[in-house]
Amino acid sequence: MNGHLHPITLAIARISDIFSKMGFDTVDGPELEDEWHNFDALNVPADHPARDMQDTFWIKDKKGLNKSGKEAGYVLRTHTSNMQIRTMEKYVADGKELPIAICCPGKVFRNEATDATHEAQFHQIEMLYVAKDASLSMMIGVIEKFFSEFFGTDLVIRLRSSYFPFVEPGNEVDMQCFKCKGDGCNICKQTGWIEIGGAGMVHPKVLEAGGINPNDYRGFAFGCGIDRMIMLKYGVEDVRLLYSGDLRVVNQF
Repeated sequence: MNGHLHPITLAIARISDIFSKMGFDTVDGPELEDEWHNFDALNVPADHPARDMQDTFWIKDKKGLNKSGKEAGYVLRTHTSNMQIRTMEKYVADGKELPIAICCPGKVFRNEATDATHEAQFHQIEMLYVAKDASLSMMIGVIEKFFSEFFGTDLVIRLRSSYFPFVEPGNEVDMQCFKCKGDGCNICKQTGWIEIGGAGMVHPKVLEAGGINPNDYRGFAFGCGIDRMIMLKYGVEDVRLLYSGDLRVVNQF
């Protein structure tokens, strides 16, 4: 009997291949993360709701120090955005020349109730580009190419203004429906668009935290849920099926 790769494994391999063809390196990093890399360096305020116990899994009795030498806690990372900081720090420490062009697929954790569209653990893809010529128009082109390749048809995206602490300006990203191409169907709830992720120009404070001068360089970043992309592409109605261990799910891929 032939074995089957898990759909999440297949999706991550496909995502990495798409970004690799656009010149992006795939990086990986720790799922157990210190407070500095998960929150502070990403310009997340100390009183931000994301730090609350309702959203974050804090690790009891494990402490470290932040860049200021103050005591800081450890968490199960709440996003793959921690790799923005870690990658910038590594480039600076190793004396590498910019630009930075990375994608980071990986597992993240949120302390929330599970249902058909939410899990306490799930997978995200993070994309970061830092260079002197980084721009919103370049970001739009990269994201459109990414979704067009993943869903197998030419798609366009649209941006809606939003707030994320680590980007300015920040945007919600809507993808043209890959099934109806904007005409309206059951997948996009007759709107022609699917809300798919968040993006924006990297906040100057985030560049500074990574050791990069925001007066010389700019960056853009994008993130979305891999599980949601799988559900959309293959018609999976319950995200919990991807983590059930049921071989009837895996054997379909």
